[in-house]
Amino acid sequence: MSKNGLAVVGVGGNSLIRDRARLTVPDQYAVAKETCGHVADMIAQGWDLALSHGNGPQVGFILRRSEIAHKVAGMHEVPLDFCGADSQGALGYTLQQNLCNEFRRRRLTRTVATVVTQVVVHGDDPAFEKPTKPIGSSMTKQEAQERVEKSGWAVAEDDDGRWRRVVPSPYPQRIVELDAVKKLLEAGVITITVGGGGIPVVEDEDGNLSGVEAVIDKDYASALLARRLQADLFLISTGVEKVALNYKKPGQIWVDRMTAEEARRYYHEGHFPPGSMGPKIEAALYYLKYTGNRVIITDPANITRALRGETGTVIEG
Repeated sequence: MSKNGLAVVGVGGNSLIRDRARLTVPDQYAVAKETCGHVADMIAQGWDLALSHGNGPQVGFILRRSEIAHKVAGMHEVPLDFCGADSQGALGYTLQQNLCNEFRRRRLTRTVATVVTQVVVHGDDPAFEKPTKPIGSSMTKQEAQERVEKSGWAVAEDDDGRWRRVVPSPYPQRIVELDAVKKLLEAGVITITVGGGGIPVVEDEDGNLSGVEAVIDKDYASALLARRLQADLFLISTGVEKVALNYKKPGQIWVDRMTAEEARRYYHEGHFPPGSMGPKIEAALYYLKYTGNRVIITDPANITRALRGETGTVIEG
């Protein structure tokens, strides 16, 4: 074990995209290179690391390509669990290669491995009865109705009057490849795992696994990983330097530190909406409940400063 211990660091999928004008793979690679420089700073300081990442935009791109290829060329469509696996491989490759290049530049003798990770969810999770997570391309109402009848999709209308497919977002229960991740970390390997929250699978009574059309929140999966690894630190890398109360509203207040009890109270007061900071606070509280350690929330560029206590939001039990 390194001198600082083990940290689980969650990188958001959106944080690999600078803006809507720069969405290409080379654009994402360039942003990942910057992020990996900040992650390498942690490793140089003596942290062992399990790195997780989001994949929301990237899975959306895969689905869009699949839908266009199906419509134009009659190609088979890619199931959602395979889209998750594809994105784990591609983003794992991107982060892994950039980290290896950064280590070589710094003359750090560390290795990196990506683990394509399955995460078990309960088939009777209430989320399966009420799909809410929009994915894929926008559609007209007629196209959406055709998909409902032909493919059994659940659909919902968005704020622009377009229609999107919606899928369940069940809670993660078990990381299938956890033992492999542990062995890699024990061997000193920087490990990229539970990408995009993990590939959602259900388990039958004989222990057989099968993929399901769903998505898992990557913050919840990262918190589960941090809990099961008994990580010394859970660092959530997101799009803002600090957590705020009344975010983008009159009276906005940046928060440097808060206890788990304060975070829970602010959450119930509505300061952390479901579509933004809410899942991150929920994930932080879950991890703190089972470990009593420390959570830091900040953006990639400020990871080093946050570790020194100069910025970011620290939440402690």
